[in-house]
Amino acid sequence: MPRADVRRGPAGNPRGRGRTPRLERVASQLRQEISQLMLTEMKDPRVRLASISEVRPAPDLRSARVMVSALGSDEERQRVVGALTHAEGYLRSVLGTRLENLKTVPHLRFELDESIAYSVRISSMLRDLEPPPPSPQPTEDDR
Repeated sequence: MPRADVRRGPAGNPRGRGRTPRLERVASQLRQEISQLMLTEMKDPRVRLASISEVRPAPDLRSARVMVSALGSDEERQRVVGALTHAEGYLRSVLGTRLENLKTVPHLRFELDESIAYSVRISSMLRDLEPPPPSPQPTEDDR
């Protein structure tokens, strides 16, 4: 039975947030370790141009959504996600030895993070807009 003195948010979680401090720490650890593995130990060249933008572990820590941002065309970005999905077993086995604070390593579900590509597209669209015409300077007759 939940304690009466703990404030609960809309999802029933303490502190009114969807993530507890422990989930935040685990998410941060997973993000750092997976990023390090991608840079130093994975030999697949497709993952070199990708980065982990966010990790969202499930409340029971059995699974985690790993948001991946990658440069390139849509096809190249999908290949990056495919390569990481293919390497999930390897990543989980290495994470199991590195993260001693977890009983089991969560199943990793890699997803493409579209937010960075979206912001780049919006920035380029704004750059492509023509500058506004210069405002006419008032002459002495107008004053």
